[in-house]
Amino acid sequence: MKEDVFPLGERGADADGNPRTVDFRLFIQILAFGECPDIEPVQQALSDAAAGGNGFEGTLYRDVNDSRGIGLAVAAENPDFFVTGLRELLLSPPFQTLQPKPEFTMLGRTYSIGYEKDLENILLRRPRQRLFNPAHPWAVWYPLRRSGAFARLAEEDQRDILMEHAGLGISFSRTGFGNDIRLACHGLDKNDNDFVIGLVGPELFPLSAMVQAMRKTRQTSLYLERLGPFFIGKACWQSPQPGNPPAEVAAHGTP
Repeated sequence: MKEDVFPLGERGADADGNPRTVDFRLFIQILAFGECPDIEPVQQALSDAAAGGNGFEGTLYRDVNDSRGIGLAVAAENPDFFVTGLRELLLSPPFQTLQPKPEFTMLGRTYSIGYEKDLENILLRRPRQRLFNPAHPWAVWYPLRRSGAFARLAEEDQRDILMEHAGLGISFSRTGFGNDIRLACHGLDKNDNDFVIGLVGPELFPLSAMVQAMRKTRQTSLYLERLGPFFIGKACWQSPQPGNPPAEVAAHGTP
């Protein structure tokens, strides 16, 4: 099938504004587990995996709603990693004794809007910088599905609605409350959701306030069919941010 009929690349522009298409993106999977009374063996297993050269990159969370629960966000440019290296890790101690919570499993991919001039940053570097930022340990992750009515709107109307929603995210970021990680999950989600959203920041309350503010936008109030479930956690181990040596990140992230 031809690219112009069914576009597969991520589209943007080069430094001169000329159209550019690339074939790379970052996949991120969110997993949750219960029955983890001791988190230190998990932290050590992740440290060993990251140091073992198998490409493991991730963030480990303490689940705020389950005193014996944890969450894991794993990033990989090649989705094969989720069924090879990550699978081997999860079938080994200490993960094999934990209780999976499949209702919180999410898988998404970074994507471009079509005009970005630095696709490497948008698709690969920036999501990692936000996911692995030790200054932003709190996270709220959730999937969402837009209603069919949104897809039937004219492109100009869709753009206006999305710009209203995006304006909140920009304000949220500029004020230092946190950042978002937006992933497409079409065809990747067992519940047929469209997107996976991660809100990360230094404190939990602004993330909650951000979700509350989004309720008033036209996208959320008129054109969302489904939202959640929500996983809320605080990082206790993180891979280093891109460009930073491991020494610059605490061994077990932010307590």
